[in-house]
Amino acid sequence: MRSHVAFLRGVNVGGNNRVPMADLRELTEWLGHTAVATHVNSGNVVFATRRRGTVALAAEFEAAIEARLGLRIAVVVLARADLVAVAAGNPFGEPDDPRTLHAVLSQGPLSAARTAAIERAQQQSAGVDRAVVVGATLYLHTPDGLGRSDLATRLSRGAEVGTARNWATITRLLAMLNE
Repeated sequence: MRSHVAFLRGVNVGGNNRVPMADLRELTEWLGHTAVATHVNSGNVVFATRRRGTVALAAEFEAAIEARLGLRIAVVVLARADLVAVAAGNPFGEPDDPRTLHAVLSQGPLSAARTAAIERAQQQSAGVDRAVVVGATLYLHTPDGLGRSDLATRLSRGAEVGTARNWATITRLLAMLNE
């Protein structure tokens, strides 16, 4: 059974940071992990490992990606329990369209400064979009779409390292952890 998910930030977006998923699977196996599978082309890889410590695992991925692929990519690694907690912590409930709800995943808790910046962006933003921080996750609901979201644009300025995934991806990765 798979135990972890690695989320690569900003790969295969607009032709930048190209990482073929076959290369990502191979790299993950090279790191010694097993039961490796990727989901969509945006840098999501589930795997089994006996190693603990998601921060250390993320650092290993980052170093290996730079050494083997020549790219500096931020990686967030979550254990199964962490991703289950992300799903359980969703303050918006199950969305009608899972592409309108995003979880912005971070390797650790958000700083007080970042949380305050999120609150300011929410207050300054026009529209129906909402952002809520629960633990180390920023949940962003954009009913009119992420690309049209004033709040998402405001939040992306000066953001701490993290990576966003829509709710369809989050739920699919949870299912893959149990396959």
